[in-house]
Amino acid sequence: MNANGVLVPWEGLDRRLGPWPPGIEVRVWDGGAGEPALPQRALDSVGLWVMPYAVPDAHRLLPRLPGLRAVQSLSAGVEKLRPLLPAGVALHNGRGLHDASTAEHALALILAAQRELPRWAADQHAGRWAPHFTRSLADSRVAIIGYGSIGRALESRLLACEAEVVRVARRPRPAEDVHPVSELPAVLREVDIAALVLPQTPATTGLLGAEELAALPDGALVVNVGRGATLDTGALLTEVGSGRLRAALDVTDPEPLPAAHPLRRAPGVLITPHVAGGSASFRPRAEKLIGEQVRRWAQGAALLNPVGEE
Repeated sequence: MNANGVLVPWEGLDRRLGPWPPGIEVRVWDGGAGEPALPQRALDSVGLWVMPYAVPDAHRLLPRLPGLRAVQSLSAGVEKLRPLLPAGVALHNGRGLHDASTAEHALALILAAQRELPRWAADQHAGRWAPHFTRSLADSRVAIIGYGSIGRALESRLLACEAEVVRVARRPRPAEDVHPVSELPAVLREVDIAALVLPQTPATTGLLGAEELAALPDGALVVNVGRGATLDTGALLTEVGSGRLRAALDVTDPEPLPAAHPLRRAPGVLITPHVAGGSASFRPRAEKLIGEQVRRWAQGAALLNPVGEE
């Protein structure tokens, strides 16, 4: 089967990026309701599929792509997609596409929590005028747990706000002053803010649990913009329920967070609905990646961002 065709999620990419390489037929499916308005013979020719972003059930198309050889996800985290792919189909993720957006949102959560923006918003609507001093990000010590590309983007923003950063990753990287996760309890005892920027893997699930949270000093802020399951929800509820810790979360476990979940009403907790990666900065970066991947596909060159290769 000759399956060199490409399926992309957006119309007009060739107008913005330039003509597609000769010999490659590029078709569009945005993942909307219903099946693609494409004949099966067109789907048979698809070898590279750039999946629609933020369409949870887009994988439903997989059985109709018999010639598929590579999938490009526009998400950085692909832990749920990976086991759904047929054997022999290579997976590539959206590493780098969400760095600026996620780091920006993490910074916004930190600033909102430190400067008590939810309280001032409530006071505005209630007609109250009750100023007082708040915490600050400047001079705070922040642990970035999951020091990769998003962590580096967050670090640059934190340093611009005059915070001090402590780097934590799976393995020690002495040349970069990166601590291993095995040192996490000791690191957490010395920080004001713990920011999780982690994928969900067997090793990271529940990484910040009761022991780690207990190591944080009173009044510390826990931020999560990675995956909800990397933070033990029950242990967090205990800490924020007592008022000892605060939290600013873009991801939760479970997710979506049920309307009646106690985390929604816990004191000192700010929650956004998993939107850190979805800002205006995402689309141009994603389009650039798609253009590069299609060019490489046409040339028979290695695609960027392969998953599963260390």
